[in-house]
Amino acid sequence: MWRFGPGAESPREIEALFERLAGPSAAAEFWERFRDVFVAEADIARIAASGFDHVRLPINARVIQDDDGEPVEAGYALIDRLLRWCREHRLWVLLDLHGAPGGQTGTNIDDSPNGLPELFMDDRYRRRTLRLWRDLAARYAGDTTVLGYDLLNEPLPNEWQHTYRDELVRLYRDLTAEIRAVDPDHLIVYEGSHWATNWEIFTEVWDDNSLLQFHKYWSSPDRPSIAPYLETRERLGLPIYMGEGGENTADWIYTAHRLYEAHGIGWNFWPWKKIDTPTSPASVRPPAGWDRVVASAAGGSPLLGRAEAGVVLDRLVEAMRLENCEWRPEIVAALTAASPSTLPAWGFGFRGAGRSYRASGSPLERIRADDAVTLRFHVPADDPEQPFEHPGGRTETDGDRIVVDLAPGEWLEYELDPAPDLSRVRVLGPSGSPAPVVVKTAPRGLRVVATAPATLWRIELGGSSTVVWP
Repeated sequence: MWRFGPGAESPREIEALFERLAGPSAAAEFWERFRDVFVAEADIARIAASGFDHVRLPINARVIQDDDGEPVEAGYALIDRLLRWCREHRLWVLLDLHGAPGGQTGTNIDDSPNGLPELFMDDRYRRRTLRLWRDLAARYAGDTTVLGYDLLNEPLPNEWQHTYRDELVRLYRDLTAEIRAVDPDHLIVYEGSHWATNWEIFTEVWDDNSLLQFHKYWSSPDRPSIAPYLETRERLGLPIYMGEGGENTADWIYTAHRLYEAHGIGWNFWPWKKIDTPTSPASVRPPAGWDRVVASAAGGSPLLGRAEAGVVLDRLVEAMRLENCEWRPEIVAALTAASPSTLPAWGFGFRGAGRSYRASGSPLERIRADDAVTLRFHVPADDPEQPFEHPGGRTETDGDRIVVDLAPGEWLEYELDPAPDLSRVRVLGPSGSPAPVVVKTAPRGLRVVATAPATLWRIELGGSSTVVWP
């Protein structure tokens, strides 16, 4: 979110960098101001006005618990303030333990002190995590603005998913007991291991009022990719949730979120705001001098003095205010399917033959392989191994352009709300020329019917994805 690389990837490392550059006093002042502006009431109001119904709040244990396991009231005050804003704007809040005591992943994202999942190695951290969730649950029991408790973000990725598998199951069971001792009502949310994608631990129901969460980045947005989660839902009878995904092109975002909705899966987007990004609704414009702060993260002598670093951090705080960010309505439109300006041809619906398409084609092996529609790469020789790995939201190239072939009379349906003005819709082939199709209104949006052999690339809807805000 800061555009840093090695040397400033975890909260601890970023804090150390700012202290080194600007000095302890200026750094401490920055973090206090940062927490007041990075997510302010204006952000919450915009989230609600954009059509979303909840936020997922990532919590670093260090903010709400001291080294002895005692609650930090100043940290809880930040949660209380967010809940107040969300209550006012009619949003729910999912409390997400993103950085557990000791670290649950052993990577930069959990703020682990030693780059290890010490939550599962040191009983002291385990006891503190149990205490933390009991304190949270006791404080927010009965608060109907709280949607539920997301116990651990992306626990045990990579080799750790096997080393501490049983320990994770035991911890989930014990955390459930701690919460239920003080809060019988709130939803409990369990994430799979390995970036929340490995659900092998979910063999039984641990709590009747619970939900299972997966995350999805940079992979094909199709039913085969979520089949294990659908199977687990059917087997255990629990609801499932895509709690983190994004960091991709608007085409991918649109298609992935129609996939979730077609299968009754709730979802959340990550992240709301980020520095200099095409993939989030709000993009922070980096202030003058920020490039030298980023370059200083790699170590060695700082590339700017303390006074100058302090000025850059002051400017960054102001740049982070929502009113000073660059608003990207195309991302919100892709998420909600409300008046996007363009759609990818391969992003038709996921409700199956006769409902989302009528065709008899040959799908790509790794992309929508269970839909009988002919998809292919426009330039076969450049067929990429992973066409959806767009962490920076980079622009599509000829090499990863996917097109759809239709025979006369075959059709595809695209889900939109509301349906667009048909007179403004243009269906384009890979050269940018109009494809031989007719466009009709469909029950869930738009239907494109081929009148002759057709190759489809994009659907232009005539909108601008522009939202005017007060």
